[in-house]
Amino acid sequence: MIITCQQMQQCEEAAFARGITAAALMEEAGRGIAAVVRQFAPRPGSLVLFLGKGNNGGDALVAARELLADGWRLYARLCCAPAAMKELPRTHLQMLGSHVRILEDATSFDFPPGPIVSLDGLLGIGAHGPMKLELELLAREMNALRTLRHAVTVAMDIPSGLNGTSGKACEGTVEADITAVVAQIKAGLLADGADHFVGRIALVPLRELSQVEGDAKSAVLTPRMLRPWLPRRANGMHKGDAGRVGILAGSPGFLGAAELCCRGTIRAGAGLVTLLVTEEVYPIISPRLPAEVMVQTVKDYRDTLEMDFDALAIGPGLGFLHEQQILEILGRADIPVIVDADALTMLSRHPEVMKNAASLPRLMTPHPGEMARLMRHYPSWHGMSRHLLVESYVARSPGLTLLLKGTRTVIGTRGETTLFNSTGHPGMASGGMGDVLTGVCAALAAQNVPLHHTAGLGAWLCGRAAERHLTIHSSAAESLGASDVTAHLGHALQDLKEGAF
Repeated sequence: MIITCQQMQQCEEAAFARGITAAALMEEAGRGIAAVVRQFAPRPGSLVLFLGKGNNGGDALVAARELLADGWRLYARLCCAPAAMKELPRTHLQMLGSHVRILEDATSFDFPPGPIVSLDGLLGIGAHGPMKLELELLAREMNALRTLRHAVTVAMDIPSGLNGTSGKACEGTVEADITAVVAQIKAGLLADGADHFVGRIALVPLRELSQVEGDAKSAVLTPRMLRPWLPRRANGMHKGDAGRVGILAGSPGFLGAAELCCRGTIRAGAGLVTLLVTEEVYPIISPRLPAEVMVQTVKDYRDTLEMDFDALAIGPGLGFLHEQQILEILGRADIPVIVDADALTMLSRHPEVMKNAASLPRLMTPHPGEMARLMRHYPSWHGMSRHLLVESYVARSPGLTLLLKGTRTVIGTRGETTLFNSTGHPGMASGGMGDVLTGVCAALAAQNVPLHHTAGLGAWLCGRAAERHLTIHSSAAESLGASDVTAHLGHALQDLKEGAF
């Protein structure tokens, strides 16, 4: 559910009327924020608190108290004298006492070696308009620490300076890597362009603020939502029960795309995986594939229509030499088909294929450039938000699910809740990520997961696998490759089952 800041404030007021105290909510929120820091920065280092006067700063101080026990060194930048702070944050600052060192300028301070995490405790959802000068200066300092020292910035509820309802950013808005959203997702976090300031969304649930009226037509993907969508394996199941996937991918010069797609399919649990290639491709691709993948040659790709598959993945590195054959499969196959890459380009040239197959189960996974090609036949859609674009596109086709890739992936199916992905990081801005996603989605679809759920699971799992690579290997985001995502899909699946953020 997506809410406005006003709806969140009304929910808080109702909680106070029931006798819930601000101190109790602060304790729960602070502990949840500390858990977010532990997940994304598991190795203790320097924790820098940027504190405003209000209770948002109190949440940061509670989180700092929790993380102190883990070995974090605590530092703080204050916007005012402690005496000018609200009672709760002032009390928590006093309780930390000598454990927190007050800094005059975090950018010039010589922190000990190790990770640096900044906690944005400047402003909460009640703030409106431009920041006051003293807060803007601290926000800019936080951004400079992120840029110059590669600190990880964690915002609490919303990045300071961002309007939580509209998503409009004022001058100097904090650029967060992770936003630990308290209780409910605020609408502004999902606005086009807000992702630059919001980064990864991690929802910190608060039991007393769980009941609120909002937009139930949209939702951010969380493990709590996704877990019931993941099939639970029966003790007696066999490989046929786990799904048969046919993959039409790969051409000379583009073999890596097919390989990554196959690896993604295997790691997402498909029982049998078959890569279908032409005879000239077979000898050059078969030696590089995992042993679990069967490779079958076809003289005509349309032979796939007579084969026994539970789902198809079509497009990664496929090329256009056999375009008419592929278009016929896209228009006729009555099983779920994941459509990506070159297959999407084919459909952009021949939109009549999808019109004629509007009721067939299809999951299209375009990146923004591919989406622009698909849109060229509908110029009136230019200028739409990503959210509205997805909902408008799927409204025409009852069998279609659209996964629009990007920093904040959007997923839509007619009649279903529009979904926003929360996982991933900028290290995923490299080739091959979409090929892995296609394979993961094909494996899930072959296990009879509805395509809307397939898209949500696939997006979340790939993003979480990318995150896991960084934490497991203490690795920089820039080092991530698509093959690293396939290697950590098992960890992502386990995190989903256990309820990671």
